[in-house]
Amino acid sequence: MPVMTYREALRSAMAEEMERDESVVLLGEDIGVYGGTHLVTDGLIDKFGDKRVIDTPIAEGGFTGAALGMAMTGMRPIVEMMTWNFSFQAVDQIIQNAAKVRYFSGGQVTVPLVIRGPNGGGVQLSAQHTHSLEGFYGHFPGIKVVSPVTPHDAKGMMLTAIRDNNPIIFMEAGALYGAKGEVPEGDYTVPFGKARIAREGTDVTLISYGRQVPLLEKVAETLEGEGVSAEVIDLRSIRPFDTETIVNSVRKTHRAVVVQEQWRWFSVASEVAAVIQEQAFDDLDAPVERVSGAEVPAPYARNLELAAFPSVDQIAAAARRVLYREN
Repeated sequence: MPVMTYREALRSAMAEEMERDESVVLLGEDIGVYGGTHLVTDGLIDKFGDKRVIDTPIAEGGFTGAALGMAMTGMRPIVEMMTWNFSFQAVDQIIQNAAKVRYFSGGQVTVPLVIRGPNGGGVQLSAQHTHSLEGFYGHFPGIKVVSPVTPHDAKGMMLTAIRDNNPIIFMEAGALYGAKGEVPEGDYTVPFGKARIAREGTDVTLISYGRQVPLLEKVAETLEGEGVSAEVIDLRSIRPFDTETIVNSVRKTHRAVVVQEQWRWFSVASEVAAVIQEQAFDDLDAPVERVSGAEVPAPYARNLELAAFPSVDQIAAAARRVLYREN
């Protein structure tokens, strides 16, 4: 299979759908002539023109509202948030309108809208540009929230997102835009609501999503050297949420560590831990451990940013605790 970077896989998906369906258009700040801050849309304006790749003013509420209107009237817009933090300016359009129009209309009006962009940290963008908002958006019915980690899933899930008739919050791993992986040729989709078993194991289940998944794979390698077989689960999808894969894994390993970049309180990891407690309590041999980002605004300094997010050592230590192997 061809090898692509994460950003190339996203670009490929959008270009293919724009060729297939004239109702697909792109909107966002600097996505056209400049090619996007992260070069995800690089070259698309040359191919499709400025009527379909639209450089917008710096006004997230305005262009998100415009995209919402487009979606309600038969188009399939894709909005880029330069970072997901900027979506705070468009929260009213996303939550009060996009998430509720289908419900308000009794299903008569659909909102096939994709809002995409980099989520989380790891690239030294400091406190106002480094939020992890999957738990925030995952709270609201009416929208779907996904977080692919591999180039394969980035393309397949983007194709699924564009074809969906509901608003999609598409959270990309900004720190992994240059990461490479195999991507099948031709048309394929990756379904929402289905987790990926990134590595099979028998002794402990490690669960995360986004850029934390490669970290879990490193932890699994570390634990393997200690005679521990760790299973790694990539959630892929926050809403809808795959409880079956998680519960089946915990029933096999009897132990779980849930890892996230976002803050611990009121989070995705909290929900995963609750699902395990509700559906696999009798299978647990230890309490579920959670490893989260530090309860501080994200630092800019690289050494402090690294300290503020989960590390191999922190996650491995949590795994040892549930295995009762702590030193």
